[in-house]
Amino acid sequence: MAYTLDDLRRLLDLERIEHNIFRGQSKDIGSGSVFGGQALAQALVAASRTVEDAERSPHSMHGYFILPGDVTAPIVYEVDRIRNGNSFTTRRVVAIQHGRAIFNMSASFHVPEEGADHQSDMPDVPAPEDLPRELDLLREIAHRIPEDRRSFFTEERPIEFRPVDPVSDPFAPEPTAPRRHLWLRARGSLPDDPLVHQSVLAYASDYGLLGTALRPHGLTFATPGLQLASLDHALWFHRPVRADQWLLFAMDSPSASGARGFTRGQIFDNDGTLIASVTQEGLMRRRKSE
Repeated sequence: MAYTLDDLRRLLDLERIEHNIFRGQSKDIGSGSVFGGQALAQALVAASRTVEDAERSPHSMHGYFILPGDVTAPIVYEVDRIRNGNSFTTRRVVAIQHGRAIFNMSASFHVPEEGADHQSDMPDVPAPEDLPRELDLLREIAHRIPEDRRSFFTEERPIEFRPVDPVSDPFAPEPTAPRRHLWLRARGSLPDDPLVHQSVLAYASDYGLLGTALRPHGLTFATPGLQLASLDHALWFHRPVRADQWLLFAMDSPSASGARGFTRGQIFDNDGTLIASVTQEGLMRRRKSE
């Protein structure tokens, strides 16, 4: 069954159950636990719905993943309205399941202001139209994916990904440089509401980062005995975004140590404008064989 853009939009349209409390559902995308990007995006939506000034938009969010989320149970998001300043609004969000916090996040919102403006240059990479879909690449090796996870990895998704430099064989990877470039966009049109585009980008920003830290070690999600998990995640919105148009996610990993990989990314629109920046640290633990 396809996982559509409408499904994702419903996932991000949280139910308000009290003044500062919201409830969301989950979608298993193959990991068996709540996808980190989903928690990020839902927490951003919850925080945004407590900001009364419609002109204030999120410019940064910093989250910590505390426990794996249960995809079969609702998630309750409690928002703390920490501060409403003259220029900035601050919110703290805690995601709760089964009476325990599984994720927390701080988010900051800013009124529009003029100021100095500069940015990094966009990498020179092939256009998305010249690249295959990641989904099609996965379908070519579907017979090698464990049967209980196969349908998740080969179903249509709400966001289309086109890797510039895919791993040739995720089941027998060769060590490569810790860099990755990935085109992405929502599979369909989105309304003009900026929060819709920001939340969809937040959802997508957790995709592919940790895999970049695995590359120099010849590891992938398919490596037996490898435990992977996002530990924390920060996202900065620099400029307006359209998540239903092509965006380039340029990622690198400057360090890995102590069973943790540190990654960072820049997200550009198709015209070369830097839209957002991301950092993340993730667990990449090799389990000892029994």
